[in-house]
Amino acid sequence: MTKIQDFKGRSALVTGAASGIGAACARTLAARGAGKLVLVDVDGAGLDALDLGACEVHRITGSVADETLWVALDPLLAGLDHAVVNAGIGSGGALSSISLAEWRRVMAVNLDGAFLTLAHSLRAMAGKAGSVVVVASTTGLKPVPGIGPYGVSKAAVAHMARIAAAENAKNGIHVNAIAPGGVDTAIWESGEDFVTSVAKIGREATIARMAKTTPLERFASSDEMADSICYLLSDAAANITGHVIVSDGGFTL
Repeated sequence: MTKIQDFKGRSALVTGAASGIGAACARTLAARGAGKLVLVDVDGAGLDALDLGACEVHRITGSVADETLWVALDPLLAGLDHAVVNAGIGSGGALSSISLAEWRRVMAVNLDGAFLTLAHSLRAMAGKAGSVVVVASTTGLKPVPGIGPYGVSKAAVAHMARIAAAENAKNGIHVNAIAPGGVDTAIWESGEDFVTSVAKIGREATIARMAKTTPLERFASSDEMADSICYLLSDAAANITGHVIVSDGGFTL
């Protein structure tokens, strides 16, 4: 079998790269020939645990919401080919019960951090073609009670991706968003209901029960999401820009 090398020698940035979709994207990009990866996450141990072969890897521990981090990274990002704007955190509770501090905590990472990642990535691509995928969510398309800050932040980043696409198409940079539905990642573990269910019936059974809410009755794996993201980053998707691609097992039907 011929090994796919559609990112051979290219550079890519991935945020939220220590686990879940971000880690899967880093592994997929490395396996497909990426020459240089810049990985950002608050979880330094998770970044260190990634085995990415012979690829040149820069592991940056810090928050995507920290503007000084991005200013320091600008020289390293120069000439960037691809970016995955993925870092995010969850939140629970009805809008009427959430404090402004909690609202701002989520927006700082999910929206402000995504803006900083996108803006610095686009500047790094100046004068050359490139591609960006912003990881949004079906909760930014379909109102789901109890996760207001998360859903609002994901609706915002999806629209931000479309604005960026319109602004940068003339420069040969295509920008898309992907809106996953249920994906089996660690983000669920921040939810009180999830933790309670795991204690009662186990993690696998909890994920299976949650997946019953989708027509396909399954949650995607991080590797499946990484395959879709890397397709959108690749030359095979060079004519696709400004779209929010939904991958949700039919959840939004």
